[in-house]
Amino acid sequence: YMRATGGSSRVMCDNVPGLVSRQRQLCHRHPDVMRAIGLGVAEWTAECQHQFRQHRWNCNTLDRDHSLFGRVLLRSSRESAFVYAISSAGVVFAITRACSQGELRSCSCDPKKKGTAKDSKGIFDWGGCSDNIDYGVKFARAFVDAKERKGKDARALMNLHNNRAGRKAVKRFLKQECKCHGVSGSCTLRTCWLAMADFRKTGDYLWRKYNGAIQVVMNQDGTGFTVANKRFKKPTKNDLVYFENSPDYCIRDREAGSLGTAGRVCNLTSRGMDSCEVMCCGRGYDTSRITRMTKCECKFHWCCAVRCQDCLEALDVHTCKAPKNADWTTPT
Repeated sequence: YMRATGGSSRVMCDNVPGLVSRQRQLCHRHPDVMRAIGLGVAEWTAECQHQFRQHRWNCNTLDRDHSLFGRVLLRSSRESAFVYAISSAGVVFAITRACSQGELRSCSCDPKKKGTAKDSKGIFDWGGCSDNIDYGVKFARAFVDAKERKGKDARALMNLHNNRAGRKAVKRFLKQECKCHGVSGSCTLRTCWLAMADFRKTGDYLWRKYNGAIQVVMNQDGTGFTVANKRFKKPTKNDLVYFENSPDYCIRDREAGSLGTAGRVCNLTSRGMDSCEVMCCGRGYDTSRITRMTKCECKFHWCCAVRCQDCLEALDVHTCKAPKNADWTTPT
């Protein structure tokens, strides 16, 4: 709905499913921001799928489920923690970028980056368009967190924590870029601005946080977390937290939101998560031979081109076998 460019903002906002009243108010007030968020959904979803491409759960989306990831988000697992963090980060990134590109009425470049400043290389002038990440973080916090603030339960606190970790991850990779001015490009004068790094850096960082996610339980007064295993450190604001262990995602399981791994391509020579043994959960795999067009016999020609031939290459593709009962499992 938020990707729609036509129609009134009221129609768009009233038809986005699952919004709480505060989110709907923000949508009515800032329809251009909501469209920027809608365009960003595809970006952070693709990043999630990139990070999980070699895992049993591959951040698959469910086309007919308005919650995008379906029932997997009902579990308080580390996968849910990652999805909340990467989506929160994606909202910050999309809004901040739209600000800098002049697409939003409510913001533009960072107004605080004016005049002169000093760094390790000396004095420079703020110029260009610094990304207004403070606005992106502020709006993302107001919009994304609104749903969790309606509840006071443990899951709401978990989501709020991971939402904040995602926002902080984008800000972590804000970098200063400069352009030199002067005779022959000498840096007697510099103009600098702050820019967000490519979203892949945020994705890689949150992936590391996913692998080091900390299992927690609620503390006695219900206001925060404590570690489930006393041998682990207390989570910081940058860490991802979760309550429940993950399912194995081996078979289709409606309750777990798992599509299973039947038909997934596996790597016969790998010893990692994408290996046929791990990916196929011990069920075995089918092998089929396919042909594809590749570049071959490439030669360098002076100066300066590389010319290649088109060759047909045959290779074996291994896909996981389905379990004997390939239907959705139903709890007994």
